[in-house]
Amino acid sequence: MADRSLEGMALPLEVRARLAELELELSEGDITQKGYEKKRSKLIGAYLPQPPTANGAAVVRCRLQHSEGATRRTFRPAHIGVCDVREAAARERAASAAGNRPLFYFRFGVDQALPQERRAPVTPSSASRYHRRRSSGSRDERYRSDVHTEAVQAALAKHKERKMAVPMPSKRRSLVVQTSMDAYTPPDTSSGSEDEGSVQGDSQGTPTSSQGSINMEHWISQAIHGSTTSTTSSSSTQSGGSGAAHRLADVMAQTHIENHSAPPDVTTYTSEHSIQVERPQGSTTSRTAPKYGNAELMETGDGVPVSSRVSAKIQQLVNTLKRPKRPPLREFFVDDFEELLEVQQPDPNQPKPEGAQMLAMRGEQLGVVTNWPPSLEAALQRWGTISPKAPCLTTMDTNGKPLYILTYGKLWTRSMKVAYNILHKLGTKQEPMVRPGDRVALVFPNNDPAAFMVAFYGCLLAEVVPVPIEVPLTRKDAGSQQIGFLLGSCGVTVALTSDACHKGLPKSPTGEIPQFKGWPKLLWFVTESKHLSKPPRDWFPHIKDANNDTAYIEYKTCKDGSVLGVTVTRIALLTHCQALTQACGYTEAETIVNVLDFKKDVGLWHGILTSVMNMMHVISIPYSLMKVNPLSWIQKVCQYKAKVACVKSRDMHWALVAHRDQRDVNLSSLRMLIVADGANPWSISSCDAFLNVFQSKGLRQEVICPCASSPEALTVAIRRPTDDSNQPPGRGVLSMHGLTYGVIRVDSEEKLSVLTVQDVGLVMPGAIMCSVKPDGIPQLCRTDEIGELCVCAVATGTSYYGLSGMTKNTFEVFPMTSSGAPISEYPFIRTGLLGFVGPGGLVFVVGKMDGLMVVSGRRHNADDIVATALAVEPMKFVYRGRIAVFSVTVLHDERIVIVAEQRPDSTEEDSFQWMSRVLQAIDSIHQVGVYCLALVPANTLPKTPLGGIHLSETKQLFLEGSLHPCNVLMCPHTCVTNLPKPRQKQPEIGPASVMVGNLVSGKRIAQASGRDLGQIEDNDQARKFLFLSEVLQWRAQTTPDHVLYTLLNCRGTIANSLTCVQLHKRAEKIAVMLMERGHLQDGDHVALVYPPGIDLIAAFYGCLYAGCVPITVRPPHPQNIATTLPTVKMIVEVSRSACLMTTQLICKLLRSREAAAAVDVRTWPLILDTDDLPKKRPAQIYKPSNPDTLAYLDFSVSTTGMLAGVKMSHAATSAFCRSIKLQCELYPSREVAICLDPYCGLGFVLWCLCSVYSGHQSILIPPSELETNPALWLLAVSQYKVRDTFCSYSVMELCTKGLGSQTESLKARGLDLSRVRTCVVVAEERPRIALTQSFSKLFKDLGLHPRAVSTSFGCRVNLAICLQPHRLWTLAEQGTSGPDPTTVYVDMRALRHDRVRLVERGSPHSLPLMESGKILPGVRIIIANPETKGPLGDSHLGEIWVHSAHNASGYFTIYGDESLQSDHFNSRLSFGDTQTIWARTGYLGFLRRTELTDANGERHDALYVVGALDEAMELRGMRYHPIDIETSVIRAHKSVTECAVFTWTNLLVVVVELDGSEQEALDLVPLVTNVVLEEHYLIVGVVVVVDIGVIPINSRGEKQRMHLRDGFLADQLDPIYVAYNM
Repeated sequence: MADRSLEGMALPLEVRARLAELELELSEGDITQKGYEKKRSKLIGAYLPQPPTANGAAVVRCRLQHSEGATRRTFRPAHIGVCDVREAAARERAASAAGNRPLFYFRFGVDQALPQERRAPVTPSSASRYHRRRSSGSRDERYRSDVHTEAVQAALAKHKERKMAVPMPSKRRSLVVQTSMDAYTPPDTSSGSEDEGSVQGDSQGTPTSSQGSINMEHWISQAIHGSTTSTTSSSSTQSGGSGAAHRLADVMAQTHIENHSAPPDVTTYTSEHSIQVERPQGSTTSRTAPKYGNAELMETGDGVPVSSRVSAKIQQLVNTLKRPKRPPLREFFVDDFEELLEVQQPDPNQPKPEGAQMLAMRGEQLGVVTNWPPSLEAALQRWGTISPKAPCLTTMDTNGKPLYILTYGKLWTRSMKVAYNILHKLGTKQEPMVRPGDRVALVFPNNDPAAFMVAFYGCLLAEVVPVPIEVPLTRKDAGSQQIGFLLGSCGVTVALTSDACHKGLPKSPTGEIPQFKGWPKLLWFVTESKHLSKPPRDWFPHIKDANNDTAYIEYKTCKDGSVLGVTVTRIALLTHCQALTQACGYTEAETIVNVLDFKKDVGLWHGILTSVMNMMHVISIPYSLMKVNPLSWIQKVCQYKAKVACVKSRDMHWALVAHRDQRDVNLSSLRMLIVADGANPWSISSCDAFLNVFQSKGLRQEVICPCASSPEALTVAIRRPTDDSNQPPGRGVLSMHGLTYGVIRVDSEEKLSVLTVQDVGLVMPGAIMCSVKPDGIPQLCRTDEIGELCVCAVATGTSYYGLSGMTKNTFEVFPMTSSGAPISEYPFIRTGLLGFVGPGGLVFVVGKMDGLMVVSGRRHNADDIVATALAVEPMKFVYRGRIAVFSVTVLHDERIVIVAEQRPDSTEEDSFQWMSRVLQAIDSIHQVGVYCLALVPANTLPKTPLGGIHLSETKQLFLEGSLHPCNVLMCPHTCVTNLPKPRQKQPEIGPASVMVGNLVSGKRIAQASGRDLGQIEDNDQARKFLFLSEVLQWRAQTTPDHVLYTLLNCRGTIANSLTCVQLHKRAEKIAVMLMERGHLQDGDHVALVYPPGIDLIAAFYGCLYAGCVPITVRPPHPQNIATTLPTVKMIVEVSRSACLMTTQLICKLLRSREAAAAVDVRTWPLILDTDDLPKKRPAQIYKPSNPDTLAYLDFSVSTTGMLAGVKMSHAATSAFCRSIKLQCELYPSREVAICLDPYCGLGFVLWCLCSVYSGHQSILIPPSELETNPALWLLAVSQYKVRDTFCSYSVMELCTKGLGSQTESLKARGLDLSRVRTCVVVAEERPRIALTQSFSKLFKDLGLHPRAVSTSFGCRVNLAICLQPHRLWTLAEQGTSGPDPTTVYVDMRALRHDRVRLVERGSPHSLPLMESGKILPGVRIIIANPETKGPLGDSHLGEIWVHSAHNASGYFTIYGDESLQSDHFNSRLSFGDTQTIWARTGYLGFLRRTELTDANGERHDALYVVGALDEAMELRGMRYHPIDIETSVIRAHKSVTECAVFTWTNLLVVVVELDGSEQEALDLVPLVTNVVLEEHYLIVGVVVVVDIGVIPINSRGEKQRMHLRDGFLADQLDPIYVAYNM
């Protein structure tokens, strides 16, 4: 642009060339404004005369308040308060002269004395010193603002000094590779505005930063304390997965992590092994053992050495989160019982509106011109008959050549033909398909305006209502379903379309157009003349004056994606055309260039309707031509000397990018350049930049006319074209902070967070405008308050078709004054635009209601957030226009989500760094946190028909977890400020008051007991023997051939069986072997390492016969020796076994080379192989001297990873067997099927001991056999007609998952479960209701009684406390058909406070709990407070304490830790019954008396187990049970198959197993975070996505969460993705 101030100067040619290059760099965004001015002044400094004193931009001060005594002008009704535009301007001047304090300043234009460049500072997002000739088509000028970009850079610069680390997510390499260059086609870099796309541009030369931009560091503020580097970090290279993620530079400071092991337990003394507890056998085969490698120390972008170690990252996250991010909110008192969410307290310093109440602003009167036609059809008829040769519309092909010229004569005759055919040629004469007033769809592509125009006017002439819609490209277009819904609700049965479009629609094989999803059945009618029959000579359409009939319906997409139809009447249509004609000064035969979509909005109003009223000539530029040649519209303006052009900011930006190739551009013919999205706050920089470049090409400043419009109110305001170039446009520089509170505060431009807005002109002729408060009753705003603009005029829409309720809220609004009086008897229409009426009646728009997000009581506009994000050097990492911002509601507040398309060439670190900086910039400028920032691969966001992003569809995909991002950063810690107050523990109440309190409230102490063993009369012969070894000898003598055990193989056939005498004889031989070959003394410990089967049982009794103490140990898994053998070794060592008995096969395995790699094989004790037994009998069978001596040791690994052995005495063992015999009514004639692991707990007792004591036959089914044949257990139960069976949860789960689809074929094989009266799940945990219910439901068809399935409960101190036999009691009130009476629903929130509150089924936060079985005979239970050890009342949550003859007698430890021993096994209550000795189970639960009675008529006390104390997590002062959080997470997404949670340094870590492609991994991060926040009020710190089978599970089917934790911290999980939530 040749600068006017330089025109008189004699500048050398090379200086002028250099100046032109500088101009280009500035307009391109390759240099900052400052840099530009510096270089420019350097270049021309020598040639300049001394300048006069510059007088700065003229700042006009204008008071917004209208003076109190202003005279009121009446309009229609006498009481309406309006003020005329001209009057307002005069009043402003008077007020300002009077020296009143201005509420805000507006800068109007720029003083002409200033150099022209100062007018439009367009600062780049990142500037370059080199002017590269590159096209930056992927930058979208809409979102460029001078102030804005500099503000962002400054905000980021502030954080440069604070070197701080954000832990970068870890990704598996396969996920990283997935986003490589060749994986994508470059996307259509469309703009984020609702409906437009953009031009492809090569953006190879990403500019390097100049002095204006900064080398960005990460955004979290201070460095981590302590800078010793952790060099011992290890990285996982398991199963070829490789710790790829760890080679990415983490953005992380140096940290050193101390030992992270769990609290010490008996396992830690052999710390040279990594102990892992294996999964049930068989499932481990596919997984190889983790190998350990050293992760190299890495350099980050900041040059900070970094360890990729998970624990280091977590420590870093903790340190980051320690910083107070926002001032904590004022807490209020929280009733301990209810968790209340924080209510947002209003900020005492928030700006409040101070102006007077605004007056409604009235536009100029709509002048009546004598020759204006009485209706639009009349205008068409007039021009079609008077000037048939006059051009009406010229369409272009993709080369920019005129394709077709539609004259007014052709338009008239063709639309008549269409009208005739619609009315007379569809359906029959008697039953026409379309009658006047019916709705028809218009489906025309964007490159065929002529066919559309003919069809539209054809509909008007036929008096049918056109509904223009987009062309459906596929059956599943984004949003197409909603359009179908609109068509259906409008009763559309006919769609008019063009020939070409009809051919392009998707067809079925028969050639028919399929019904699109959600669409009504349509008849497709082609409107080309050749397909239509001529109307008869005497037929003429009926042309009447405009009336209140509907003229057309324009569709509008709402924020939630639903589509509404706005009806526009014929009178509104005509009046709107008249108002536009007056406002824009249209005259006959003017030429207008239209780039906009002609089917709706500004493009339709100017290019199709108003143009015909004034006989104008429209040059229509299709979107497809703009993509090929962005300058086409400017070329057409020059070529046709057009007076008017209708464009969007985007079109101006594209022209800027492409203009340099064009020399002969002349825009002096333009008198009006209508900017359709001028109301978008960010269009101002496009207008400025466009003027900057094209002013030298004849473009005048006053020609640019931004306008504001909405589907409901049509044109809301438009800047009038003036001849006066001295009247500069208005602009306001508003404080972004003020805007969030809806208050107008003007900021100096230096301030960081400001929004510069331009006016969109004056109110439309014949209309009145006011602004009302956006929510609540429509009360008038004050003068310095932002509100929703409302318009009262004839020229607006009248309703949403068929939706009277929504219509009332939008189209029938009566604004009120502060006193509550309506300002007019005529209704106003909400425009959906947020703004205010400024000085001189100028209208300013600052955002849309649809883009409004209310976060913590402050309003943010999506467009503003987009702009800030894009000002952070976006071209390198994301596509400019492909960014979506929306809010999701989580925990009763809106949370901001940003989704952008990532360039395929940007690296992980780049993207992550960009994301962190976006968060930083938004935090600084908008003072709001972003909840989630997701980057998706290029070209994957759903598009609108014109290429923009389909916002509601994107939000939908995000919420249902199918967005498939390639990068996610969640920041719940920074955003969520309304969590309940952390709970403070109350001081405990003294024992006396508890007793009194319970008595006063009528509460009984929570205690219960099973039947008394002493009082039960039964002919139990085994009772006379104190020892099991004696019972076996007695049975071998009295019933030698009675079969005690039958072992089944995987085919369901008998593999082995044992009679009483066979077992006795084998036990004798084993005893001889122990004495002779083992040289063992009585009391020596022997480890029995056997697979589940008969050998194990024989070896056990052999030990008893020899006086040795047996310990059953699960054998190592041959495919997984490295992880399973160390556990075997540890149990052998901890139990001090003097000898190890096993089979020949395992014997070889223990000494194999693989074993030697895992453990030191030289330190095994003596190993005896029982496949080769001596032939002789022992001289005598050992008889213990005292029943309290040790019978066996029960070793197991708890879910927390503690290995503990408990001592079982002979007396306890016999009492245990007797208790089970009585509870389950076991006799020699009975058969019981057992599908359990026989190594510890109740599983071992049922497998090895009960049959010998009770004499019943046990059918043994090893659970590992179910891996190959899932139906084995149920087929055996059916085949042997078993009444009682025992299994574990893992067996039940295997059957539910493995046999779900096979019930029919099993029925055909004769599977019948109708004889089963009890199926008991043996467990040490809260009953899994969902699993037992789905099992019962699944096998109901095979005869399983729904009440047959029940659970048992045991723990370390007492291996079985409850065991549910078949139901012995009846319902007290017969005939109640309720759910199973043993299930209750408790309030999950109360549980966190250690309280039980029963609620109704289905109430919010309800948790179903199932009774854990009936208390065994001889067992007493009490519920005690775990801290004070005082007894609790009925229905109170506390620790379950147990007193019974079969309690274990203590831990077998090598430390002899007496304190733990006495605390767990010999506890006494602190008050009440202080004499009884109780064992503490370590489980929380409660007792509740039910309405049921048991056999002796007593009321039944039900025990409900809630969870283990050592598994429970203390977070925010409350107690959480992992299973509750895990249940929520598993429900969050269909791909989550399993989940485990644990805490580390007070951070909640959630590990999820993904059943799906690795690309879905990142979808889970936001969903997991949301569900835990919503349901548990907890913020997830780390989300780890792993493969199926990574979460370790023990033989009882319980999750080993602590092993998982240790594996995670030691980098052994090979996760697919690890997200660290900020």
